[in-house]
Amino acid sequence: MRLFKDLLTKLFKKNRSEPWLAYYSEEDKKIKFTDKTIYDYLVSEVGQDRDFIALNYFGNRISYNEMFERIDHASRALRSLGVKEGDIVTICMPNTPEAVIAFYACNKIGAIADMVHPLSSPTQVKFYLEQSKSRILILLDQSYEKLKNIIPETLVYKTVLVSAKDSMPLGLNIGYQLTRGFKIKRPKRRDNDFMSWKEFILRGMAYSKKYTSHMKSKDVAIILHSGGTTGTPKGIMVSNFNFNAECQQDGVNVCNVRPNDKIVTILPVFHGFGLCVCLHAPLCLRVEVILVPEFEANRFYKIMKNERPHVIAGVPTLWEGMLSNKKFEDLDLSQMKYVISGGDYLTLAMEQRFNNFLHTHGAKISVSKGYGMTESVAATAYTFDGTNEPGSIGIPMVGNSICICDPDSNEPLPFGEEGEICVNGPTVMVGYLNNEEETKKVLRKHKDGKIWLHTGDVGYITPDGIIYFTQRLKRMIVSSGFNIYPSVIEEVIESHPDVKKCCVIGIPHPYKMQVAKAFIVLNDGKKENSKIKKEIKELCKRDLEAFSQPKEFEFRKELPKTLYNKIDFKLLEKEEKEKREEEKSKIENKDNN
Repeated sequence: MRLFKDLLTKLFKKNRSEPWLAYYSEEDKKIKFTDKTIYDYLVSEVGQDRDFIALNYFGNRISYNEMFERIDHASRALRSLGVKEGDIVTICMPNTPEAVIAFYACNKIGAIADMVHPLSSPTQVKFYLEQSKSRILILLDQSYEKLKNIIPETLVYKTVLVSAKDSMPLGLNIGYQLTRGFKIKRPKRRDNDFMSWKEFILRGMAYSKKYTSHMKSKDVAIILHSGGTTGTPKGIMVSNFNFNAECQQDGVNVCNVRPNDKIVTILPVFHGFGLCVCLHAPLCLRVEVILVPEFEANRFYKIMKNERPHVIAGVPTLWEGMLSNKKFEDLDLSQMKYVISGGDYLTLAMEQRFNNFLHTHGAKISVSKGYGMTESVAATAYTFDGTNEPGSIGIPMVGNSICICDPDSNEPLPFGEEGEICVNGPTVMVGYLNNEEETKKVLRKHKDGKIWLHTGDVGYITPDGIIYFTQRLKRMIVSSGFNIYPSVIEEVIESHPDVKKCCVIGIPHPYKMQVAKAFIVLNDGKKENSKIKKEIKELCKRDLEAFSQPKEFEFRKELPKTLYNKIDFKLLEKEEKEKREEEKSKIENKDNN
């Protein structure tokens, strides 16, 4: 039906300035974005029939009724701790039911959920807490040991510790405690600055005071974290309206999803893609959300085989992992309705390989590509039947506009010409937290009077409205869907007293697509040795997320320079590529002989 509708509308295009509108029905184009808060919109979409499954965590199935009851208890617990409307609560958690409950509980009482990566370094977590002035921290207990010294240096007065086993079925709960739980260090029992999730919920159950939230649709509801387009850590302010609009757009694009269908949510809830596309949107569509807190090939295989999900969204690393693991060869994927790839550019070669995998395993669909950034919640463009051209990133999601601009003048460029991808629409962020200067750099008013988000990506639009991504305007590495900014790593390494200069580039990786490699020049008189290398690695481990830490270090006497006396990172990339091609050629010749 969707394909017929696309073909029909394509024959009668009316708007040549926005040709992608031809792919949407008249009903789609009349979409009205809700003015409800995130929690209220979820309540209205789920309705009163709540006896089916909302969350599935290691086989522990939580109904919509139970989920809403837990949200109520958690919201009351936050109130009992003094959280008021407009306060910021930091949630530093992977994909567990407690993270979901805490997120919606914040919104229910008008608080702002500050979503932080649990693998962030202590330095970064401290920065996030200071930036947001958060007073309450909901934290995975595994992170306590590394963060215990920085929490007292912030405004946080109560930390709620959550264990990954808290919502596991009894057998797995015991197994987790025996194998991993006993190794996790926790605060002393009499330390009143900390409490367990169970104690937190009991407080909520005992709290009986009435409260009302006056939070509005356009009020900030979420803070997400990213390096933005420049690499400097930023808090991205997302309103209720932004977030719900993304959810409604998702609903248009996955029109074949039905209540009681299943989605595997392996993308993290501390990212916009995972939080909205893989959690809020499915729950609003009354879908069962299978929460996966960390990727482990055997468990992921069992989920795919036993649960037979209808939807999965992931980054190219996930597809590579499935293709390279023989376990997945016997999967029956005939039930799949949507496979969505985002978070990183899906190369044409990988797209073709994975589509072949899907089709040879019974799937009647091809992988759909989502394109976007945290500053627009998640996806701003998406491919579906009629728009899923190989190598493309699709068309703007309904309600969005995309233009290709000259990066220097902001002038729009004609179809087919490469320029910076700019986005206008209901999901574009409110701005960067406490950073008006950086906000103005990426949210710019054009001559048409509209505010456009400058993505820092280069691409072009065909006359039929299909968008293609070609390269990044700014220097950035993408590894397993995570943005890595060379300048941030360089700053950390150059803080070592023996380092004179550092340059970081991305190098190929069989699963992560790219990882960081650091080229280091030491101060005059200093020579490379195991002690210095170890100290630099420890520095990176302390101040960088796990995915940002360089996988290779190379010490040089000097770094190549451009004519303008700047470090020539492009030449380093070229040299590295040639070196790897030469090594590959030697191996192939050796095998042939």
